[in-house]
Amino acid sequence: MKYLPLTARVCLCLIFLKAGISHLLGFNNTVLMMTNKGLPIANILLIFTILFQLLGGLSLLLGYQVKIGSILLILFLIPTTLIFHNPIADPNEINDFLKNIGLIGGLLMVIYAGAGALSIDSRQKSN
Repeated sequence: MKYLPLTARVCLCLIFLKAGISHLLGFNNTVLMMTNKGLPIANILLIFTILFQLLGGLSLLLGYQVKIGSILLILFLIPTTLIFHNPIADPNEINDFLKNIGLIGGLLMVIYAGAGALSIDSRQKSN
């Protein structure tokens, strides 16, 4: 059972780390896509997006400050879900909408339960 929180954190973090790296490597294309969605200051918003995804993802992976990392990711997911995956505006977005709702649920569980035994947070508490 001690491996369960670690496994859950790794499963949750992968999508955010992959997306953050992809956004960083494809910065200009992502800015263009965001601008086409009507977002002002897309380049600044994308910098925050990348920071939230990478910092939040690393937080989950390492089990360090997971509550703060999870909050960052939720703050990223809520507007992203409403703007880019709104099933009312585009019914084809329902799967990504529900995926993001599921991710928010997983992050809320991390906020509630903490990082678990195999984490930096747990080691710092015991010292």
